[in-house]
Amino acid sequence: MFFCFFFCRLFFSVPFLFSSLVWSGYLEYDQDVLIPEGWTHAGRVDPSEELELTFALKQQNVHLLEETLRLVSDPDSAQYGKYLSLEEVASLVRPSEVTQKVVRRWLQSHGISNCLTVHTQDFMQCTMTAEVAEKLLQGSRFHHYVRDGQSLTRSSAPYSVHDDVHPHLDFVGGLHRFPPKSQEPREKRQHFKAGLHLGVTPAILRARYNLTAADVGSAQNNSQAVAQFLEQYFHPADLAEFMNLFGRTFPHMSQVDRVVGTQGGGKAGLEASLDVEYIMSTGANISTWVFTNPGRHESQEPFLQWMVLLSNMSDLPWVHTISYGDDEDSLSTAYMTRINTEFMKAGVRGISLLFASGDSGAGCRHLGKEKNSFRPSFPASSPYVTTVGGTSFKNPYKVTYEVTDYISGGGFSNVFKMPDYQVTAVQGYLKSVTATLPPQSYFNTSGRAYPDMAALSDNYWVVSNRVPIPWVSGTSASTPVVGGMLSLINGQRLLKGLPVLGFLNPRLYKLKGQALFDVTEGCHLSCLDEQVQGKGFCAAPSWDPVTGWGTPNYPELLAALLTK
Repeated sequence: MFFCFFFCRLFFSVPFLFSSLVWSGYLEYDQDVLIPEGWTHAGRVDPSEELELTFALKQQNVHLLEETLRLVSDPDSAQYGKYLSLEEVASLVRPSEVTQKVVRRWLQSHGISNCLTVHTQDFMQCTMTAEVAEKLLQGSRFHHYVRDGQSLTRSSAPYSVHDDVHPHLDFVGGLHRFPPKSQEPREKRQHFKAGLHLGVTPAILRARYNLTAADVGSAQNNSQAVAQFLEQYFHPADLAEFMNLFGRTFPHMSQVDRVVGTQGGGKAGLEASLDVEYIMSTGANISTWVFTNPGRHESQEPFLQWMVLLSNMSDLPWVHTISYGDDEDSLSTAYMTRINTEFMKAGVRGISLLFASGDSGAGCRHLGKEKNSFRPSFPASSPYVTTVGGTSFKNPYKVTYEVTDYISGGGFSNVFKMPDYQVTAVQGYLKSVTATLPPQSYFNTSGRAYPDMAALSDNYWVVSNRVPIPWVSGTSASTPVVGGMLSLINGQRLLKGLPVLGFLNPRLYKLKGQALFDVTEGCHLSCLDEQVQGKGFCAAPSWDPVTGWGTPNYPELLAALLTK
């Protein structure tokens, strides 16, 4: 059910902030507004056109929230597994009365009264005309932009708010943030030899990760979810056909239990089909939800809409897998810091958030004058989520051991420091491979390192638009595969009267690779320049920034995670 405080709509918009400064009594945001490649200017917004803007109010007790997450996620803590309810989270982080009054009075002084908020009262969504918005947010100028049939309303100029207001706001959303271009999983064409497997299916995954036909869900109070963005939809008929083709060897469900949001009427997306079909294959027989957030207004961006929705629902699945990300340097620290707080709010409730590490290896950012650096991705680089990388079979035609998939995203955050739970593991890696590391000018050795673990990400079969499609690859495949296995483990924990896993990383790193298949061969891609010549980081014994701790050996991982 929803808890609503004047808010029952599902969607919000994502902000985009650069550094800020106080200028003539105002706080200015987004000193440089860049229109991403592919977006075309389509004219000035009419002054009477209605906009929906999101105001992110300053939260209280964020440090206490972080400490609470540490305690409930650490298996050595007496507070382990003692998660908070939505009401308890709201009481912890709800903006102060002063903050709420200052922001409301500021809006009301400009004639803005059509506002909605959420249970935690830390977001407000307000409707106003473009003329009013440009007076409220000094310097903003709204225009229409189009790309691939998608239309957005954004400001082409920086904006500012009065310095009496800025201490009470993290950001105003719906002005500058352009969504990243959708990256569909890759399709590859290969020639296979007779008598050998023709790509990854649920049966292949179950064979590699040692799941038996009996390893399916049975707990009544267990559920899992995927989230879809950027006009990605799944078709129920595709899921039914996929299970008919590939799910005959194990008990399973062929229908999603709940869709939150509105499914589009167009073609199914390959990414959405992949996510749903494979979380329901490894997490077989477990109630599955799909969050679908295409955005219902030109000023909305779906990712934050989904995050806000999680913080406004009292009843949620325990595991969520998300195949979505953006370059860290394209987002402001203010925005990412607030998103991290939303991740923490989910974690203290016992929710596991898994993000794909990306399909660009270490990435590459061109700094000019033939100087490059690696390019980390967010939310993969968040310290408060579990990030999943990708692997391939050593022999692509047989169920063999795994090596690095060269596209597997990984590296070191340039924004977030290395969390305590991974310091020993990451420093051990850096010391053991010093001679073969890329130049330190390419990455931040003290940043949050990712991924945390991995799974096969190469040569999957997917059914989309009623057509079986082979050779689909990407970490958007490995992430739901891991998510489904964690859902199975949650189910076994619930049957034993234990709490769900919640934020997995502190416990995962204490296992030190126990119950995972270590991946020690292969490197991922990076900058094509003279210094690194396209090579990023390489796999190594124990943890590494390409495959994390390795891939799951399900029965051993289940045993290791059922002890407390």
